[in-house]
Amino acid sequence: MADTKREIERKYESDESGLPDLTGVAGVAAVMDKGVAELDATYYDTVDTRLAADSITLRRRTGGSDAGWHLKFPVGPGVRDEIQAPLSDTLPRTFAGLVRSRVRDAELVPVVRLRSARDVRDLLDADGRLLAEVSVDAVRAERLTEGGGTAQWTEIEVELADGGDPAFLDKVEKRLRKAGVRPSASPSKLARALADTAPKKKRRKDKPAPAPEAAAPQTAGDHVLAYLRAQRDAIVELDPAVRRDVYDSVHRLRVATRRMRSAFRSYGKVLDRAVTDPIGDELKWLAGELGVDRDQEVLTERLTAALDELPRTLISGPVRTRLRTWTHARRGGSRRRLIAVLDGKRYLALLETLDALIADPPLLQAAAGKPEKVIGKAVRKDFSQVSELIEEALGLPSGHDRDVPLHEARKKAKRTRYSAESAVPALGDPASALLKSMRSLQNLLGDHQDSVMAREALRELAQQAHAAGESAFTYGLLYGREEQRAAADEAQLPGLWAEIKARTDI
Repeated sequence: MADTKREIERKYESDESGLPDLTGVAGVAAVMDKGVAELDATYYDTVDTRLAADSITLRRRTGGSDAGWHLKFPVGPGVRDEIQAPLSDTLPRTFAGLVRSRVRDAELVPVVRLRSARDVRDLLDADGRLLAEVSVDAVRAERLTEGGGTAQWTEIEVELADGGDPAFLDKVEKRLRKAGVRPSASPSKLARALADTAPKKKRRKDKPAPAPEAAAPQTAGDHVLAYLRAQRDAIVELDPAVRRDVYDSVHRLRVATRRMRSAFRSYGKVLDRAVTDPIGDELKWLAGELGVDRDQEVLTERLTAALDELPRTLISGPVRTRLRTWTHARRGGSRRRLIAVLDGKRYLALLETLDALIADPPLLQAAAGKPEKVIGKAVRKDFSQVSELIEEALGLPSGHDRDVPLHEARKKAKRTRYSAESAVPALGDPASALLKSMRSLQNLLGDHQDSVMAREALRELAQQAHAAGESAFTYGLLYGREEQRAAADEAQLPGLWAEIKARTDI
């Protein structure tokens, strides 16, 4: 079983003088000597260090109070989520899954061994509560892959106590800097070990230069590829969060697939759709797998909320029980099924295909064009499709005939929202304004479509209740309220649409 904790820490260069006196740090009432721990950690990665490239560390460590397997994902500067599993001889299966979107079919092998003598101090407040753990680590690094070397250094590490205020680390750093201690040039021990133990011909005499910033997009193709790259990265980065069942991660991953599919369609003049359409089909498959139960959950939440608003006197029969039974019968997914999809060959093949697309994009002639012209034309085309459907719907009477174009307009508004989002770096304020407008339109049309689906569900529930000899009164009442809600949405549409047309300048 794996446990997760948020690790907030800072690292500093250290010389032979050791740890400065920290009793003067504001809020620190006592510094408790915890002794020296001998730590022995083996870090695992692919031969080409894919995990390290994404600032992810995977290690097996003995010694100290938290011996076991540790997997760390970056959250922000100095902040990582650390997942821990009990000590064992083999890599935990859950850890293998959590790194699969990066590792794919490559083998995880020992790349670095770090042995550290850790001299630990606890910083305590006046009530004896732990504020932070400070350690002086004497590190010996050995590269375990071919051609590697060894290295030694000493560093100071300050880790905030669980639930502590990150501002406290600023106070500690102020004291360390005053004593001549400076922040480490390496973000982690592993990063320094990889740099310092690399084969001599690959080492740099000076400190590694910071990674060059990506060149600013110049052409239409540059802008489109930057957007696609961001979605590819989001899919890879969200994969572990989905496996860990992090809140909203499934939805966010699903959105990333939709954004990429939308870009393929919107920018068919930039990227060859003969290549991107099959990839779009695979993204649609993945989104479908991710949403197996999500749409049903949204519908159930809407019906449950509507039921909660009714007085008890208006609830006739076992309505809640029937709703639960109906929901359970319509569920088609499970966590186990979702993980099987993420572990499957089809999904891993899709990730490889996305990498290949980004590395060697099927650019068409328009890709070399000016962003303002090419991207602007694509966004205008998307918006015109929304406009045609909204105008058609407004000319029809309320009911099924209007519901159909409104549903299509919702889907086109979502695509236009995504194309406007991708166009913001190239078109600026006009694209930002359209993005805001499409978000408002999508929300309104989405609520309308949810009402359509809710009425279909209520009709089905009423039929089931009637067949079982139960009262269908409450379902009919909820149906009527949904009709009123849809009518209110439709009443808002003309005004909202007039505002959108007035402020759209793409």
